[in-house]
Amino acid sequence: MAWEVLSIIGTIAFAVSGAIVAMEEEYDLFGVYLLGIVTAFGGGAIRNLLIGVPVSALWEQEMMFQIALFAITAVFLFPLKLLKHWNRWGKFFDAIGLSAFAIQGALFAVHLGLPISATVVAAVLTGSGGGIVRDVLAGRKPLVLKNEVYAVWAAIAGLVIGFDLATDDISLYILFVLMTVLRVVSYLYNWRLPFRSLLETEKAD
Repeated sequence: MAWEVLSIIGTIAFAVSGAIVAMEEEYDLFGVYLLGIVTAFGGGAIRNLLIGVPVSALWEQEMMFQIALFAITAVFLFPLKLLKHWNRWGKFFDAIGLSAFAIQGALFAVHLGLPISATVVAAVLTGSGGGIVRDVLAGRKPLVLKNEVYAVWAAIAGLVIGFDLATDDISLYILFVLMTVLRVVSYLYNWRLPFRSLLETEKAD
């Protein structure tokens, strides 16, 4: 049951995220639908490529495509006055999608009997892959490549599931809520990973 619920939550969250970014970039109607669909299913496609599952398996998710199309349509028809608050809620939707799809990707890898390293990779790619494709197509720097704490939460979810620390539906839901909260807290308080900049060195020279 948790698998289906998390799939629906992640699909809606990332479809909405992609549609909003497309509208911010002033894409036309086709661009809004395209970016919404790519964001919702891009992570799963990348994951399938790397763990040996045919990408064509995505086309078997007819219900998920219908859900994504409905979510994108709803966002496109939403009153513009309310959409102006997206800057406040945008990262929240992204956090939900990251958490739901990271757990789903890890569960997928475990179901295939893959090692824990593959489980972590599947969690990270499924959780952040769609967002990466969305940002690249929108001409933005992907969040996962910045020094912001983002994909780390997906990797942690992969470890938790890979070590069988969350196996039943209740524990998976708790993990989902915990991951979402941690992601929200990390961007609210501007948590950063260590990084080094070459720009300061160039300026000094």
